[in-house]
Formats: sequence, structure tokens, C-alpha cells
Amino acid sequence: MVSSLPSEVVDAASARLLATVADLPDTDWSGDTHCAGWSRAHVIAHLVLNAEGLAGVLDGLRAGEPRTMYASDERRDADIEELAAAPPDEIRARLRAAVDRFGAAWSGASVPGEQFERTPGGQLIRAAAIGFMRLREVEIHHADLRAGYSWSDWPQQTVAAFLDNSAKQYDGPGFRVATDGGGTWAFGDPDDDAPTVTGPAGAVAWWATGRPVDDDQAGPVLSSTEGTLPTMEGR
Repeated sequence: MVSSLPSEVVDAASARLLATVADLPDTDWSGDTHCAGWSRAHVIAHLVLNAEGLAGVLDGLRAGEPRTMYASDERRDADIEELAAAPPDEIRARLRAAVDRFGAAWSGASVPGEQFERTPGGQLIRAAAIGFMRLREVEIHHADLRAGYSWSDWPQQTVAAFLDNSAKQYDGPGFRVATDGGGTWAFGDPDDDAPTVTGPAGAVAWWATGRPVDDDQAGPVLSSTEGTLPTMEGR
């Protein structure tokens, strides 16, 4: 396996996503999401292509024939648009197949130390990060669908992993996080006067992804010792 992240965590997240998509009425696929400019069909199409792209990367590394996730950003965007326009049953079937393909590729992979390009000549990414990458895509975009699943449904282990990652990646003005469950995180390099953000861990993890704080999920349950939440420009 290419990551210490248990495959069962990603498998369970994928199963929850598939259940939501299976139950989503066809008439609701054009509805708004938390991703500006994307309908539910667009978000689900993106999740399909992400799984296919990552599975292709793993297949290529195992065969000694490195592949990129996407041919280009433009091609990725065009493929999302094309798939989003397909009938819901076609997208559902392709999502199921993509989830199965990714699961088989990831659980059978052994490529420690390998890297891959997201697009030709683009960002280099560690293969060991693929499991976590897919988990983030599935859980965050599942909540983006606004179809009955939210940050409050994320498992505790997943929330902690998301906060660890967000805190590590953040390089803006420092602040602290103190969650209702007792967990604490330092974002940036907070000094003694730095603000502290408080609230449920899942809500903080959702907000730290850049989702709007006046959202109908996260906003009302977060607070800051400064009165307003940090702007997260270092995300």
C-alpha cells in the first residue's frame, strides 16, 4: 500500500458517497453546490475523473510507465463539462466503476518514494499521498453536494487528518484552533496575541478548506477571540 492511511477509511467514504449519489433524484442533479459554478452533476463528474486519473497514475507506476493525472487542466475541465452533461444513470455507473478501479489500484500498489505529475511538466506529487488525496476529494466534495451529507458526518479520524494537513500547509498570519472536543492546532506561527478559533472540529476542518464562513453549515458554529474569523489567505 502506498500510504499509512488504512484503505478501509477511503472505502467507507466512497461507499457513503455512492449511497448519496444513488439516492439523488435525477431532477436534483442540476442543483447548486458549494463549488461556485458547478452543479451536482459537475461535482460528481469531477469525482469520477479524479478517481480515474489517480488509478491511471498507480497503474502506470506499477508498470514502470509513469502517467499524469490529467492531460492538461483544459482537458480536465472539458472532460468534467462533457460528463456532467450525461444522463445521471450514466454518471452513476461511471462513478461506481471509477471507485472500484481506484480501490483495486491503490490497495494493490507498492511504489514507495515514487512521484508523479498532475499534468505534463506540472506539479510533482508523492505517490504515498494518493490515498489521502482521494479521501479529501471524496469527503469534501460529498459535503459540497448539499445533498444531506456535511462536515458533521465526517469520522473523527478524518477530521483530525484534515486539520493536521490544513495546519501544515497554512503559511499566513498565525492563529490557533481549539475544538469543542479538546483538540488544538497551530496554523502558521501564532504569537501570544494571535486569535483562537473555536467550534466543532468538523466545522473548523470544513472552514479551513476555504469554504465560506457564512455557509449554512459551518458559519454559525465558529467563533474567534478577535470577533471575526481569520481570512485564511495563507491557505
